[in-house]
Order: sequence, then structure tokens, then C-alpha cells
Amino acid sequence: MKRSTGMRSKATTVLATCLAALALAACGSEDSTAGDTGAADAPDYERALAKAPPELAALYEDGSALIEGGEEAYDSTLESVRGFPVVVNEWGSWCNPCREEFPHFQEQAAEHLDEIAFLGVDTQDNPDAYETFLEEHPIPYPSVANPDGELSAWTDTALVGQPNTLFYDRDGELVYEHRGPYTDEDDLAADIDKYALSG
Repeated sequence: MKRSTGMRSKATTVLATCLAALALAACGSEDSTAGDTGAADAPDYERALAKAPPELAALYEDGSALIEGGEEAYDSTLESVRGFPVVVNEWGSWCNPCREEFPHFQEQAAEHLDEIAFLGVDTQDNPDAYETFLEEHPIPYPSVANPDGELSAWTDTALVGQPNTLFYDRDGELVYEHRGPYTDEDDLAADIDKYALSG
């Protein structure tokens, strides 16, 4: 009887170990690839860029660039595109939900570069990781570096976690905050229509 109990205990331990290994492997593979699209899969930004007015064209000259300067750089960038609606996406290359929604921002930027100012805020990221990620996932707009995670202080909003998306009207007023990821591009497109293009 003792031998049977011991064998059962060993079998249970082996089974639990195998299941844990499978779960860990699944998590690792999901985290490393979820939402990832290669540079070859990025949309063509050129058509919308060609139609962009000078203020937006100037912003997009620094596509994928990381802008240092924190809150001052954030405010001056918003000021430089006053008169246009602005969509700000707070993200980080380390953040899996951010990576999952990233293709939605690539696609919507490609559609609206000539009428909306898009801006990233790269939060608590490593500059090398940022650069490596954007080599594979290019965007036509820059991101302001936010190494200390201070976007809430910059905007006087109660933001927790990433990603977050902020919508500013043509007068520079914050009109809507979307907290958490956009899991569907149609939801992002609907918010762009409602909060950026309708005003």
C-alpha cells in the first residue's frame, strides 16, 4: 500500500511539473510575439504624409524618434501642432498590451496623418529596447521619453498603468482619456472619429 501511494505521489509530481513547464512555455511564447508585426507588415505612410500640412509634416519628420525633455518637450510638441486634433498614445516596448495594440495605431496613423497629430509617450522604457522595437515596428510619429512614468503629472490626470490614449481637440484641450489597450482597431477608429475628427 505504501509503495502504491509513493508511486502515485511521484506520478502526480511529474504530471504537475510537466503542466507547469507547458504553461510557462506558453506564457513565454505569447509574451514575446503577441501583437508583433514585422517592418514588412507596417502600412504605407507615404500617401498620407504627402498630403500633410506643414505643421504636421514637421512633426512627422521625426518619425520613430525619441524626444528627450520630459514635460517641457511634451508641452512644446503639443503647442507646435495647435489647430489640429492630437492623439497621444502612452506605451512602452516592455508592455505586452501596448505591443498588442501597436498595429492599430500604425494603421490609423497611416489613414489620418494629414489631419491628426499623432504622438507617442514612451514610458519607463530602455532607449535601446525602444529603438530595437521600432526598427521592427516603424511609426511615422515621434515619442516623448517618459523614463519616470510621469505622464499623469504632465496632464493632471489619474492615469494608472499602460497603455493610455489621450485625445486633444484643436485648441489643445484634453477631451478624452482611454485607459488600457485598444483590443480592436474599430474601437480606436471610432474614438478617433468621435474625439479627434468631429470637433
